[in-house]
Amino acid sequence: MKSVMMGFEICDSGFLGTSQDIFSEIDAKLKLSSSLVVCFGEILIDFVPTVSGVSLAEAPAFKKAPGGAPANVAVGIARLGGSSAFIGKVQNCLPTRFLSLCANFVAEVCLCAELISSVLCQVGKDEFGFMLANILKENNVDNSSMRFDDGARTALAFVTLRADGEREFLFFRNPSADMLLEESELDVNLIEKAAVFHYGSISLIEEPCRSAHLAALKIAKKSGTFLSYDPNLRVALWPSEEHARQGIMSIWDQADLIKVSEDKIAFLTKGEDPYDDDVVLKLFHPNLKLLIVTEGSEGCRYYTKNFKGKVAGLKVEAIDATGAGDAFVGGLLSNLASDLTLFQDEKRLRQVLLFANACGAVTVTQRGAIPALPTRDTVLQLIQQSSA
Repeated sequence: MKSVMMGFEICDSGFLGTSQDIFSEIDAKLKLSSSLVVCFGEILIDFVPTVSGVSLAEAPAFKKAPGGAPANVAVGIARLGGSSAFIGKVQNCLPTRFLSLCANFVAEVCLCAELISSVLCQVGKDEFGFMLANILKENNVDNSSMRFDDGARTALAFVTLRADGEREFLFFRNPSADMLLEESELDVNLIEKAAVFHYGSISLIEEPCRSAHLAALKIAKKSGTFLSYDPNLRVALWPSEEHARQGIMSIWDQADLIKVSEDKIAFLTKGEDPYDDDVVLKLFHPNLKLLIVTEGSEGCRYYTKNFKGKVAGLKVEAIDATGAGDAFVGGLLSNLASDLTLFQDEKRLRQVLLFANACGAVTVTQRGAIPALPTRDTVLQLIQQSSA
């Protein structure tokens, strides 16, 4: 059943077909992609409470888990069988000669891998930095473009979901290595060969990383790469709310795809209703191809120049929501990379968004971000179970 509203074609859930049709078409069409997605930004260590529903101060203990939104997306894509890349920085704590040998080894691994995800980031030369580099490699993420800083530490973040439903964050990055990535350290060749260049907004907060981010964006755009933006709202890291709003919006009109949540819409529009389509469409810039609004367990809304609609979420028992949005993006981009025109086909888009919703749903059933990211088979199994 279809109806027309405000110039957009809107379809109800029947648009996807029967339960068996949904599963069969997704299983058949969500093929493994060899098209590269390059992810730019931060990679860090998340510390998550061992029990749910408590504040950071009340937590009896914490479990460490690799995280950072762009890195989560890169691993998410690779774990789904796709190809992605990551640029960023961590701290260095080992001799230069050893690092050179490690870099050569990683390059050989990347050349031999059939399915490679690549990360552009900077980490510290500390134990956490090398742990993160190794985790990326173990997950078939190309970490050859990671940079190691001799001075600053790898970023740490304590995160919890309190009993009142509010997420609480505490960051240690004064400065952290990811903030110190230089434009001269960018892997230009890697960016130029990407089908999709994905980024967030944390890397826009401080120099020199901001300039490196803008330079990478310029390289990608010049190369005709599809630009994917998932702004991450961490107001405490910015000088003020207005600085955060201006910083996030400063590159808004560059993106082909933007994914936001309801709380970010409310923030960016200074308190307007995020469920009002007229409010959401204020954020739809002239060159934008696809705007996605995620609604947690309720699913997501999608907006293109020709149609809009909603795809419902899948019900699961949630334990930890950390990384769910990144899992969603990984599910979306793993498919978009192989079909950069899928936003023109509403039926195809809805199938991919159902898959992305399922990626997020699986992730919330475990603690931590990267450890909880699903495989393609796990996602398809949940879709089949939910549609039975």
